[in-house]
Amino acid sequence: MILIHGEDLTLGYEGQGIISGLSFSVSDGDYLCIVGENGSGKSTFVKTVLGLVEPLKGRIEYCGGLKRTEIGYFPQVSGIQRDFPSSVMEVVLSGCLNRHRALFYTKAEKKRASEELERMGMSGYASVSFQELSGGQQQRVLLARALMATEKLIFLDEPVANLDVKTTSELYGILRNLNASGITIMMVTHDIHPVLHDARTILHFSHNGYFFGPKEKYFHSDAGKTFMKEAGHDK
Repeated sequence: MILIHGEDLTLGYEGQGIISGLSFSVSDGDYLCIVGENGSGKSTFVKTVLGLVEPLKGRIEYCGGLKRTEIGYFPQVSGIQRDFPSSVMEVVLSGCLNRHRALFYTKAEKKRASEELERMGMSGYASVSFQELSGGQQQRVLLARALMATEKLIFLDEPVANLDVKTTSELYGILRNLNASGITIMMVTHDIHPVLHDARTILHFSHNGYFFGPKEKYFHSDAGKTFMKEAGHDK
């Protein structure tokens, strides 16, 4: 079952296209890694999928019962965000905001937030200030926040940036388990590890075009060979 589909899209800003002729789809249960050169359109793609900018041509369809507001988004984390003086519980509950109309969170939402923190191994930190956590703990909290928005799909933007090897491995393990439980994963990454070990599908942007397809075909494509060579994993 397809959850997100785009056909012959042109993406960009202020009438200036960055990507053209883009067709892709994300299926239920997929693990899609989005890779490629800096400045080739990855950030534009993220903003377009999230509905923050409109395609210059074509449109993206949300299917299979998925609404755009039900995508759990895990953003790149800036230093300012890391120092934000909110409690862990407040950060996790903020994942409801896209579909929240009331002034207060419900008992059901608070219960769900506690469950997501427990799933992330962070249940004892609900009242702790987010800024007091380690980088790895903050990433777990932000993942719990993303899960508050969805039961279908999470979209992560460079989730392991600035994390050490051990913490990175732990986060990939969590994502692997989430995917095995039925959560669809979309992830922008520069790291070759998930491309090699976890992804099923690859979307590669370059200044000369794009590749979209199964991981096995990607490794035999020009884009895949270039990515592997730059990462030191020639095949």
